[in-house]
Amino acid sequence: MEGLVLSFLTQLSDALPSTYARPDAKTPSGKKVVLQLADRHRSNVPMRALTMPQRSKGPSARPFAQLLRTADLMHEALVDDIPTTKRDMYYKDVQLFGSQPNVDKLVDDLAATFQMSRADLNVRASCKGLICGTGLMIHLRNGETVKLSDSEPMLVPHSEDIQRFEADNELAWVLVVEKEAVFQTLSRLRLGSHESLPGKGLVITGKGYPDIATRQLVRTLSANLPSRIPILGLVDGDAYGIDILSVYKYGSTSMQHEKEHLAAPRIQWLGLWASELAALGIQKDALIPITKHDEKKARSLLKRGGVPAEWRKELQHMLFSRRKAEIEVLSVIRSVTDCTADLPPNRQARFGESSNSGIPLLRYLVAKISAACVEASSATP
Repeated sequence: MEGLVLSFLTQLSDALPSTYARPDAKTPSGKKVVLQLADRHRSNVPMRALTMPQRSKGPSARPFAQLLRTADLMHEALVDDIPTTKRDMYYKDVQLFGSQPNVDKLVDDLAATFQMSRADLNVRASCKGLICGTGLMIHLRNGETVKLSDSEPMLVPHSEDIQRFEADNELAWVLVVEKEAVFQTLSRLRLGSHESLPGKGLVITGKGYPDIATRQLVRTLSANLPSRIPILGLVDGDAYGIDILSVYKYGSTSMQHEKEHLAAPRIQWLGLWASELAALGIQKDALIPITKHDEKKARSLLKRGGVPAEWRKELQHMLFSRRKAEIEVLSVIRSVTDCTADLPPNRQARFGESSNSGIPLLRYLVAKISAACVEASSATP
C-alpha cells in the first residue's frame, strides 16, 4: 500500500516542472502518472492502468484522489487495528467519493491488486444475511456460543468473529434461499425441525445477491460438512435466480481473486426449475412475462463459460417460453401428488401423512429436500 503511494508521488514529482526551473518552463512533454490496478473483470488482461492526465474532458485527478483516499483509510484501519466498513469509508469523505459504489469498487480493486482479501486489509462488509434452523452451534472468538433457533433468525456473523462450528450428528440438510420473504415464511413454519423431513436442517438467506459473510458461511459449510448432508439452493426460476446461485457456487465475476475463499462448489440447485412447472400443475398463464433485462441477463449467462448444461437448458427454456417463475408461484399447486407425480425419479420423494400440509411451498420443499437427502446418502461411500 505504501509502495503504491510512493510510486504515485515519484511519478508526480517527475511530471511536474522543477522548482528551480525558469518561470516560462513547461511540464515535460509526454510525462504521465500511471498506476497499475488489478482488473477483476477480465482474466486475460490481469492489470488495468489508471492514468493522469487523461485525454477525456472529465477531471483526471479525481480518480487518483479517490484511490489514494481509499488507501489512506485502509492504512488507518490497519495501523489502528480497528476494522472499518465500506459504508464508514464512504461517509468519511462523501464529497470526494460521490457515491457508495465508487468506494466498493476501489476497495475491491485494491484488495485484488495487493492479492489480499478485504478482511486482511481490515475492511468488512456490513452483514445482511440471516440464518435459522437446528443442528449447529457457532463458537465466537469473544467466547460467546450461539445456538441457532428454528423460528428466530439471526444475522450471519463475520467470518473473522467465528472461531469454530459444531454440527449436530442429526444435521441432515442445508437450504440456501434467495428471498428474505420466503426465508421468513420458512422460519415461521420451523422448517429446520419439521417432522416430515429426514433430519435437522439449516435455512440461510443472503437477501438476494449475498454479502461476503453469507458467502463465507455457505463456503465453510460446503467445505466441512459430510457429503451425506446436501447443500441446496432455492431461487427463482429466472436468469437472476440462476445468477445468484452461480455467485454462491462459483463466486462473482467481480471477485474472482477471492474465489477460493468464497465459492461453495457443493451447492446444488434444488428449484425452482421452470421445466418442472407443468408437472406441478402450474400453467403458463400463471407465470410472469420476461422483461428486456431478464432476456439480457439470460443471454449473458449463456455466453459465460462453466455454466452447467442443465442451467443452460433452463435459460433456453425461459427464453423460448418468454416466461419466468418466481418461488411464490408454488402457491397454485393443487395437491401433494402434484409435487412429485410427473417429476424425474431423482426429484421425487415419498410423503408421510404428516407432510400433507395445506401450504404448497412446504409440500414442495419436503419432497425435494427429502429426495436430495436420499440421493446424497446413497452416493456416500
